[in-house]
Amino acid sequence: MSIKPLRKAVFPVAGLGTRFLPATKAMPKEMLTVVDKPLIQYAVEEALEAGIEQIIFVTGRGKSALEDHFDISYELEATLKDRGKSLAAIEGIRQKPGSPVYVRQQEPLGLGHAVWCAREIVGDEPFAVLLPDELMVGQPGLLAQMVEVYQRTGGNVIGALEIPAEQTDKYGIISPGARDGRVVEVAALVEKPALGTAPSNLMIPGRYILQPEVMKILDNPVRGAGGEIQLTDAMAQLIGQQPFSGVMFDGQRYDCGDKAGYIQANLALALARDDIGPVVRDFARQLLA
Repeated sequence: MSIKPLRKAVFPVAGLGTRFLPATKAMPKEMLTVVDKPLIQYAVEEALEAGIEQIIFVTGRGKSALEDHFDISYELEATLKDRGKSLAAIEGIRQKPGSPVYVRQQEPLGLGHAVWCAREIVGDEPFAVLLPDELMVGQPGLLAQMVEVYQRTGGNVIGALEIPAEQTDKYGIISPGARDGRVVEVAALVEKPALGTAPSNLMIPGRYILQPEVMKILDNPVRGAGGEIQLTDAMAQLIGQQPFSGVMFDGQRYDCGDKAGYIQANLALALARDDIGPVVRDFARQLLA
């Protein structure tokens, strides 16, 4: 079996971030910071760690700050140099010419539609999809864990994470087949099943490695849950035609599309830092006392 290398990653970042208003009125939600780094940078770094070479952002109106973040900032760099300050904090953010690539999702028609907007850049190659709202903290990152499985199995590989049964109506859910350690066969996929009807408590935490055939399915989309074009529904049509595996994540997930999850991420990552962790820990103890 010949397995094509995974070189490209798609980041759907066109959403309006209405759950975080007014903070996201003039700033992309992907630029919200966890400690001192925007969410989008965590996701991009996860992709680069996994060997991704080309970053593809599917954007919308009002996302210029995101584009500027990964661009050269001559004024900032010159000012830091003139003041004798280190460039370490911004080195590595800038990407090589030709990556990132930006395409527009002109209508908010769902995740499947956002991914489809990148079809001309993806071409006939396998590609990853990363949702920046989902902050996945692990060593190595979730996508790197998935790539290790992909290099053995080929086909389609998605992240998998156990959640409480009462939350299964909020996510794409895996109907599992045979298991081999942390790898589970994907027998079926269901998008946001009604409570009590989910085939398991395994959700998809916003990480996917997909074959280009999914784009052909998205060429003729069917509206799914919420009246949107769901990526989960398109992926489900590949089951039985191509290998399809889920990888149980060895790490911690923070749902930064939710206010409580976002605060939890900031607290957890701050406490893990050597420079500010002790101060934050002392403050937390005083506050909770």
